[in-house]
Amino acid sequence: MGKPLCVVAGVGPGNGLACAKRFSAAGYRTAILARDAGRLAGYAEGDEDMHPFGCDLASPDSVAATFDDLRAQLGVPDVVIYNAGSGLFGPALETPPADFEIAWKINALGLLAVAQAVAPAMINNGGGCLLVTGATASLRGGANFAAFSSAKGAQRNLTQSLARSLGSQGIHVALVIIDGVIDIPRTREMMPDKPDEFFLQPGAIAEVFYQLSQQDKSAWTFEVDVRPSGENW
Repeated sequence: MGKPLCVVAGVGPGNGLACAKRFSAAGYRTAILARDAGRLAGYAEGDEDMHPFGCDLASPDSVAATFDDLRAQLGVPDVVIYNAGSGLFGPALETPPADFEIAWKINALGLLAVAQAVAPAMINNGGGCLLVTGATASLRGGANFAAFSSAKGAQRNLTQSLARSLGSQGIHVALVIIDGVIDIPRTREMMPDKPDEFFLQPGAIAEVFYQLSQQDKSAWTFEVDVRPSGENW
């Protein structure tokens, strides 16, 4: 039996790459997706089991073509992590409609396109796992989060709908709500005075995704939230 396959859709230097590395360490082949194919190639360099695919997750056509190519090269995924997210912030009256639309496309439409691209083959294979990266904004709308919270709320509701429709067909769908600031170079530059314990560590978040993917179907989790110990929630 060959190695299982994990696809991470939306890979940057934080959660996406950490998830790919965690599943790789567990013996998975990994496919990593993002618009910047050159950056992905750098991440995959030296790892024969990590495969980069350029993909615009806001475009259903791009998603469909990428997953057709991915299946032809690597087969049907066992686990798919939808990690794409748009960080467009501002109050509602100052939010350009184009920003609102792209936030929705990246967070909700892209998830729908990925689910449609992978679920039928997963079902034919006997099941699989679809995990989604959410945020505190999935649950409530802050004053300056008009586009982001609307998009993440739509994403959460879509994820729940997918879980309820696909669970009986063998696909575990779950949402990880991340409450806090992730420790990556950009956030450290933005917040140079914050102590280490202020940040969420990508590797620790990736471990949550991995453990979700290994749950017995008699006790599946739909939603889990993660935050640093000092977060005021």
